[in-house]
Amino acid sequence: MGKHDKPNSQSAVSLILPPAIYLGPCSAASSKSFLTTNSITHVLSVGSSPAEKVDGVIYYRISLSDTPSSSITKVCDSACDIIDTAVRSKNGSGKILIHCSAGISRSPMVVAAYLMKRHKMTLKAALGQIVLARPQVSPNPGFLQQLKELEVELHGVSTLDVDEFPKREKDRLALFATRDVAA
Repeated sequence: MGKHDKPNSQSAVSLILPPAIYLGPCSAASSKSFLTTNSITHVLSVGSSPAEKVDGVIYYRISLSDTPSSSITKVCDSACDIIDTAVRSKNGSGKILIHCSAGISRSPMVVAAYLMKRHKMTLKAALGQIVLARPQVSPNPGFLQQLKELEVELHGVSTLDVDEFPKREKDRLALFATRDVAA
């Protein structure tokens, strides 16, 4: 599914890190046609569980509430290990769908942490890659603050100077439109 195919932007799944890491809503985790068409081998559910599981797909679930006070530390460590396992499976051709309820707050936060920890990205670069692929993404302010703390811990700097995501999609996209890192 290309960037411009938007049958329903809320139900669409976004490819965040080609060819292996997808981000989407809970409904995609039960969609045999989606999982089969995209050769998804693993599903990581963050908080919510899919209605049905598809045979031949390995499912993982980590518990996390979409509240600003929820701690992401343990969840992110587990999630990074699960994503690594999935991507390395099938001789390195494994693919994973990471989802929460709508693919807007919890699962994008997990993917951002993964990109920062495993791909040495800054928070701005990680969230930029996610938002440009999936504009409806908007991690809650508590998750954003914890991601900023993680970035300082990993890279010694903070590259994102907002405390919460803009409400409007075009404003979120504008936040990441510039490729320069200058303040």
